[in-house]
Amino acid sequence: MALSDARIRQITDDAIREVNGTITTPGVASASEWLCDDANEAVENAKQSQKQLAGMPLEHRGRIVSAMREAAIKNAEVLAELAHNETGYGNVPHKTLKNRLAAAKTPGIEDLHTTAYSGDDGLTIVECAPYGVIGSITPSTNPTATVINNSISMIAAGNSVVYNPHPVAKKASTETMRILNDAIVAAGGPSALITTVKNPTLQSGSTIMGHKDIKLLSITGGEAVVSVAMKSGKKVIAAGPGNPPVIVDDTAVIPQAARDIVDGASFDNNVLCIAEKEIFAFENIAGELVSLMQQSGAYKVTGSDIDKIINTVLEKSDGKYVINRNFVGRSAIHILQQSGVSYIGAPNLVIAEVDKYHPFVVVEMLMPVLPVVRVRSIEEAIEESLRAEQGYQHSAYIHSTNIKNMSAAASALNTTIFVKNAPSYSGLGFGGEGFTTLTIATPTGEGLTSAKSFTRSRRCVLKGDLRIV
Repeated sequence: MALSDARIRQITDDAIREVNGTITTPGVASASEWLCDDANEAVENAKQSQKQLAGMPLEHRGRIVSAMREAAIKNAEVLAELAHNETGYGNVPHKTLKNRLAAAKTPGIEDLHTTAYSGDDGLTIVECAPYGVIGSITPSTNPTATVINNSISMIAAGNSVVYNPHPVAKKASTETMRILNDAIVAAGGPSALITTVKNPTLQSGSTIMGHKDIKLLSITGGEAVVSVAMKSGKKVIAAGPGNPPVIVDDTAVIPQAARDIVDGASFDNNVLCIAEKEIFAFENIAGELVSLMQQSGAYKVTGSDIDKIINTVLEKSDGKYVINRNFVGRSAIHILQQSGVSYIGAPNLVIAEVDKYHPFVVVEMLMPVLPVVRVRSIEEAIEESLRAEQGYQHSAYIHSTNIKNMSAAASALNTTIFVKNAPSYSGLGFGGEGFTTLTIATPTGEGLTSAKSFTRSRRCVLKGDLRIV
């Protein structure tokens, strides 16, 4: 694995220390209320629970969120094992890390700020108000961490949520919901703030998205479901695709860059949408970079072995390459073995030097296969990064000590996340500053979502009074 066990413990222990308060009282949410046969029933139950939450003091809502955090952290490894066993994606240590960080570093009620305007005409305040019931579609790639992250954000904002999880990950997703609901009840909260259907399907998802009582849609899934949601006529917060490039110039600290890129691109077998997907390296340091990446756990393939991997992990659809879903999130060793490629050691990442038009560059791989393209200048690196990123404006990275190069790349690529001199996961607060989220809303502009993303602004004006200066 890319991160050592000691490093994982260090990061997660640091994150856990940020959790405020603990709830230890056992509680059990009624499955008949939150786990429903019908999507309409799930919406109605969530609606009633949200009304109860709206009548509770904000401080009580904070205790509910603290209980959710504690329960998610306590069960992080169990949920990671469930997700891995059900989907086959990634690995348990990294999924555990994602679960624990989502629990500890997702902002709660502290993210809701009141703005005040005071003047000759009195006092106006603007507050963050809940939408009510949110409909949410969750992915198979990060199922448990996404449910933890979204549930904390949405409930901290005062909402309830109806989930339609990806069918491939429904068991792990549903178990995460059960654990969180039990924690909510233990903290004195309503028993159906989080609801779902027993058998999530396209039809149940469509029902949720079109339901009159769903005021907001949160979509963390593929382009197809995002497209459907955008046509619903509702407010949508949607996570979009990404194909994040990483630039390495000739001023970079190459040993660090090599380690960081291998760590980021191999994390959970590259299923995170922010993971490094292609490298554009200055040609005068590319050889050294590749060599040091091999020393950090990557395995370089060449010649016909590259073609073997293409034929295994990619498929043709309408004349274009697309990923073979059977290899999403699979290990580098599994990919090499299934491709019939001989290897030595225990590599966690496959790398290949290719040209800028290669399928590995233009397709979002979602697996630990990383292309390296040689470039001659920062201008060429930026141009090719823009081509590979395809205008998604999701994430991009650079390893450099040249301020002008870093600034030029950040400005031109114009991505929601831009990380300098660190692994990609630092952009999510994994060993970097800032909060954690698993829903990065690029198409709809919210960026890294938190509790305030799931609120609407309400203005209250008092004419002539309460200004005391």
